[in-house]
Amino acid sequence: MVPISVLDLSFVREGDTPRQALLESLELARKAEELGFKRFWMAEHHGMAGVASAATSVALSFIGAGTSSIRIGAGGIMLPNHPPLVIAEQFGTLESLYPGRIDLGLGRAPGTDQKTLRALRRTYDSADTFPQDVQELQLYFAHPSSDQAVHAVPGEGLEIPVWLLGSSLYSAQLAAYLGLPFAFASHFAPEHLLSALDLYRREFRPSATLPKPHVMAAANVVVADTDEEAEFLFSSAKLGVLSLLKGRPGKMEHPVSDVDANWTEEERAGVERFLKYSFVGNPAKVREALTKFVEMTGADEIITTARIYDLAARLRSFELLASAFVASRAACGQP
Repeated sequence: MVPISVLDLSFVREGDTPRQALLESLELARKAEELGFKRFWMAEHHGMAGVASAATSVALSFIGAGTSSIRIGAGGIMLPNHPPLVIAEQFGTLESLYPGRIDLGLGRAPGTDQKTLRALRRTYDSADTFPQDVQELQLYFAHPSSDQAVHAVPGEGLEIPVWLLGSSLYSAQLAAYLGLPFAFASHFAPEHLLSALDLYRREFRPSATLPKPHVMAAANVVVADTDEEAEFLFSSAKLGVLSLLKGRPGKMEHPVSDVDANWTEEERAGVERFLKYSFVGNPAKVREALTKFVEMTGADEIITTARIYDLAARLRSFELLASAFVASRAACGQP
């Protein structure tokens, strides 16, 4: 089985604070490190009551200080919200503090609504220069030339791995053109997964840092001892998506036994489309489903997220997931 990682949005529960969410993110990162997950990524979202990872580089520094070996990174930084030099300095600082452990995934979307975007002093056409901004950022991480006028300190010469993230064909094509690893956000945008991966692989141009295409695919994964318990836990994710689709996203909601009582048939269909690549159930069921997902996508890595209300249940889910894939690797003769 391919390497598996964790994507965390530092979900804030109903009745809790961002502080509690960030403390729980650290507990999850420590558990992920203990269990042998490859990466722990956090995502940039702004103005959302249920997400505490807006200041992503700051949150990652907290995670880095509390762990020792797991790779940590952004999944991702929404580059149109920031000058490339600032991101180079922030992630250069992280790499200086936690050498050999930092990843930088870059997204093109704003990660927020239009009013919050204006508060960030950005506009929607900021994304028009995304390809140039990515290349500028790469230059700041490279070894400086003799005539270079602007320097990222810390940052230059550190050659921090840069990934492109996407939910459409645009970033797939750009990642192929630049020879960068590509992560697809199939955990919330499933529609173009296979066509984006096909385009990326077909048009990939080897670069100095990546000789061949490298794909990470994202999925929602909730594992429990029984299918019934897993489905109950997963209801928080369904309710969260329902609130998002209604235009009123909030804090993470309590799981419910009868989620169907909360939506119309049309709303249910919308939530199911959003969560198409979700694997929920007992360890054997999830192992089989995720294995088929890897075969279907040809992914080199999988990154998983779990919107589970109770921290103990969230930790248990990742524990069961790790156990399932340890058994799977052993069965395949893999280390």
